[in-house]
Amino acid sequence: MRRTLLALCPAIILTATSAFAGEADVTAVAVRDAAGTYTFSVTVRHDDKGWEHFADNWEVVAMDGTVIATRTLFHPHVNEQPFTRSLGGVRVPAGTKEVRIRAHDKVHGNGGQELIVNMETDETRTVQEGQS
Repeated sequence: MRRTLLALCPAIILTATSAFAGEADVTAVAVRDAAGTYTFSVTVRHDDKGWEHFADNWEVVAMDGTVIATRTLFHPHVNEQPFTRSLGGVRVPAGTKEVRIRAHDKVHGNGGQELIVNMETDETRTVQEGQS
């Protein structure tokens, strides 16, 4: 019995520490217009724990929930927090006034702080996932 519990301890500790990383938060967005397409530079904060639990993408999302573009993050940023990554060539549908920028992590999925960007003024406002 004691050996079984000792064998389980590393798994329990790993699970517990991964859960403490929390959700990924979008903390800043810069948008640049270039001849009908946009470049989004997005800053994400997440307490990456390693390959099992890290922020693995961020998305540009229409207000109706349609994903316009996804920037995949291929590795953890354990020692680089917060971090900024860009995605160019994004086509935002004509007439779109606002988009949501949300981040995703491997454990919690979408969640945390999101930013809504006004495409005309570049102003942002902060919301939690699921709010408007």
